[in-house]
Amino acid sequence: MTKAEKLMKQYLNRELSWISFNQRVLSQALNKDTLLLDQAKFSAIFSNNLDEFFMVRVASLKSQVEAGITKKSEDGKTPQEQLAEIRKHIIPIIKKQQEHYLNQLKNGLKKNQICLLNYKELNDRQTNWIDNYFKTAIFPVLTPLAVDPAHPFPFISNLSLNIAAIIQDPDTEQKQFVRVKIPKKTIQRFIHIPSELNENKPNLLHTAIPIEQVVVFNLNLLFPGMLIEDHCFFRVTRDADLELRDLEADDLMSALEEGLRKRRMGGEVVRLEVSINITNKLLELLMEGMKVEEEDLYKIDGLLGLDELVELTKLNGENLKEEQHQGKTSKLLLTSQRNLIEENTINTDELPSIFSIIRRQDILLHHPYDLFATSVEEFINQAADDPLVMGIKMTLYRIAKNSPIIEALIRAAEKGKQVMALVELKARFDEDKNIQWARHLEQSGVHVVYGVLGLKTHTKITLVIRKEKEHLRSYFHIGTGNYNSKTSKLYTDLGLLSAQPELAQDLITLFNYLTGFAKQQDFKKLLVAPITLRKGLEALILREIKHAKNGKIGHIRAKMNSLVDPSIIKLLYQASKEGVKIELIIRGMCCLYPNCEGLSENISVISIIGTFLEHSRIFWFGNNGDPEVFIGSADWMRRNLDRRVEAVTPIEDPVLCKQLGELLELYLKDNCNAWEMQKDGSFIKRQPEGKEYNSQHKLVENWQAGATNT
Repeated sequence: MTKAEKLMKQYLNRELSWISFNQRVLSQALNKDTLLLDQAKFSAIFSNNLDEFFMVRVASLKSQVEAGITKKSEDGKTPQEQLAEIRKHIIPIIKKQQEHYLNQLKNGLKKNQICLLNYKELNDRQTNWIDNYFKTAIFPVLTPLAVDPAHPFPFISNLSLNIAAIIQDPDTEQKQFVRVKIPKKTIQRFIHIPSELNENKPNLLHTAIPIEQVVVFNLNLLFPGMLIEDHCFFRVTRDADLELRDLEADDLMSALEEGLRKRRMGGEVVRLEVSINITNKLLELLMEGMKVEEEDLYKIDGLLGLDELVELTKLNGENLKEEQHQGKTSKLLLTSQRNLIEENTINTDELPSIFSIIRRQDILLHHPYDLFATSVEEFINQAADDPLVMGIKMTLYRIAKNSPIIEALIRAAEKGKQVMALVELKARFDEDKNIQWARHLEQSGVHVVYGVLGLKTHTKITLVIRKEKEHLRSYFHIGTGNYNSKTSKLYTDLGLLSAQPELAQDLITLFNYLTGFAKQQDFKKLLVAPITLRKGLEALILREIKHAKNGKIGHIRAKMNSLVDPSIIKLLYQASKEGVKIELIIRGMCCLYPNCEGLSENISVISIIGTFLEHSRIFWFGNNGDPEVFIGSADWMRRNLDRRVEAVTPIEDPVLCKQLGELLELYLKDNCNAWEMQKDGSFIKRQPEGKEYNSQHKLVENWQAGATNT
């Protein structure tokens, strides 16, 4: 085996690793122990993930093939070979998803009084009702488009659900191809049928029919006097990645808006999904009209666009979905003024502010167990209203609709405070929303910047400057997740509230770097990408190697979303060979092979897939019994280490360090949500041997028992 071949054997293909991750997501849906509406949720997440994978990763590989690029991946595959592998792996997974929907989910829901019907299953009363609904609520918004010499093949928008049909004039026997787009935003995918129309079962919880079934069985109303000879459903996925050059800040917004217009108009087709029963004639017309190759065609035996199963999760039903965890205010923040008043605990004007609490001690937040609203949002709200606060600076990457944080920033600016918001316009699939937020903030008097040329600002940081006794003191929040109230209830994330002077000074320097394009090569404590983060992580790993070489204890524990960076992987292999124990908790992509003889005997990898999406990043270095722990927004990927602005902070309070160590230990013991990575790159789900240990449930139990973090 050549040296190059050996290197290839050390790295798992990132695209196949991602597919493996998404397969673990689907496994949550396929698991009979998962509650039924949660099965629908995980199946929807799987489909949504897959859509984005095609729009970005598959689109990128196809672009490379079209450009004649043959550069191989770290595991030695050309772009064309990777596309072939992707297709080979995805087809059987999609088949499993459809079999689950048809045989497990639908039947299980029916037993629990939720019926998802096809048109032919409707009784007479239901048929009359649904046909009338079509005439009054659907028919007026449909626009059938014909294809003939006078009408070119219509543009098919990204992720739209469509009907293709061939109609015939009975008088002339002339045939024509037509396309009907199914309304998506104006009408729900699953149309609810009134319960009183259910014969013999008037008390059903919910009866619904997919909208495309309603449309296709009423096509004759769209083409009066014509015969419907043939029809099928189809769905298109297009290249949705935005290619932007390093533009001046003034040009970035207009360039993005132009890119978004092109995205809406659509890039090249990267996937065509069709009903499995499509005729050859219709298929030829579709493939020719959209210039689709055979390798981009996916025949689906079931419903297209199962991402819309998420609609079902809004239904209520006893024991059909896990009760949503609400979280509560961190004990350390319970004495802040607004929290106490809102919880009707006390009504007084003599309570300490959140700043006096943070001034006394660092506070570690763990969402969703600690409420985002009464911690992070409370911090920003009080900053906006406190007359002693002079300024607020923060980064915004993905922002919730009707965000209380945006309202607080605007309120602060209106009160005359200096407010700066870095809005990352290039946050993928949130570009349009962020452009609107940026304009709204600017119009309200907030200073808005768009980050550093050529870099995406991914860090989650807030800095508050407060005047206290003729001096300025800085308070800050550094987090692993977005300032988004919606995702804070669904994702597990960590955050640090602190007033440590050295870290605050680092943040001041970082914000100057972000807003003034100043070159900054050193930070006292923060690890900042692309400046010091890679070197800092490498130094910490090398220190563990040195400990191991000197007969001391070398130990690394790390939790993140993805491990892809080849240099970091190589260094971890080196550490393993020197005897460093490495325990990794990686939810998504992992391109490292664990437990391989002569390479990674001392490396273990697990993936936690549970009710909440594990999003926190924790980096724990044993340091021969004197651990150092860091949290931040960066995964160990090239893009995070080299092409994004990221901030990773040390957690220096010994109590908080201990809590994070215990948290990692809790995850490592999980035998319900944990998948163990094997030496060949595959994953096997842990099975409880005796007592079940579910890390997320354990955290909820701790919350219920009154524990503050773990």
